[in-house]
Amino acid sequence: MKEETRIKTDSPKAWWLAARPKTLSGAAVPVMIGVALAFTDASLYGDDVFSWTAAVLCLLFAFTMQIDANFINDFFDFANGTDNNETRLGPRRACAQGWVKLDSMKRAIALTTCLACVIGLPLVWYGGLEMILIGIICVVFCFLYTTHFSYLGLGDVLVLVFFGIVPVCTSYYLQLHTVTWQVFLASLACGLVIDALLIVNNFRDRETDKEVGKNTIIVRLGDKAGLQLYMGVGVGAMILGGTFWMNGHPLAFFLPFIYFILHVFTYLKIKRIDKGKALNLCLGETARNIFIYGLCVAAGLLLV
Repeated sequence: MKEETRIKTDSPKAWWLAARPKTLSGAAVPVMIGVALAFTDASLYGDDVFSWTAAVLCLLFAFTMQIDANFINDFFDFANGTDNNETRLGPRRACAQGWVKLDSMKRAIALTTCLACVIGLPLVWYGGLEMILIGIICVVFCFLYTTHFSYLGLGDVLVLVFFGIVPVCTSYYLQLHTVTWQVFLASLACGLVIDALLIVNNFRDRETDKEVGKNTIIVRLGDKAGLQLYMGVGVGAMILGGTFWMNGHPLAFFLPFIYFILHVFTYLKIKRIDKGKALNLCLGETARNIFIYGLCVAAGLLLV
């Protein structure tokens, strides 16, 4: 008997798996980059400008929203019939497996949504009332992604916005109350890197997604274009990273080549495997690559 079949309903292990902790790297990296950019620029505005409290709150908000998104995705995909234990290629989902009851997941979604709002509210002190609007937008699109946009092939756009532009720029704005072109371009690069995770996920599920009418960008463009897109987001991120070099942070441009080499190897592995559950290995590698990118950029910014 497999270990996953012995998991007790609503047990701590069931909730741990439902939270999908491996996805938290995608939440951490944008905040990491935004905070590192703000820390390096803080000296231009005064020694007492930077706030570690705001940085930690921003990271906690990102983590909580990621877990909330995972719960929402788990619940609605099962409720809509998208998750099928017999045909599913990706990691098992809590609701579909019976690890978590639907009513329990509803309560968990309400709890994590409220918790994210409670964590994010103090950021008004650091960034102004506009932080409330940003928080509301994050919560609304957290639901809309799973229920609507992922079925329309717009998931990649939302990743670019909500795992790139919004968290990087907001993390920076909370500290210095402005956003530079360097920060904006860095946020685009970050969004492209994290989008690789969605691309490989959708590449793996392209056949089952097509059957249930989930028209992801991979379903729309096809296998070959999907592979090219995976490679392309890595190349695009490296090109945009040139802004670090032009703004006096050459290490933040060169260190991410470590990420890019790993990205190429993962791309070649995806191309070789092509189909099936074995692509989950590439999903894990992509998550690792994303975290390494964040570490490389942050280290390159701070090691001046």
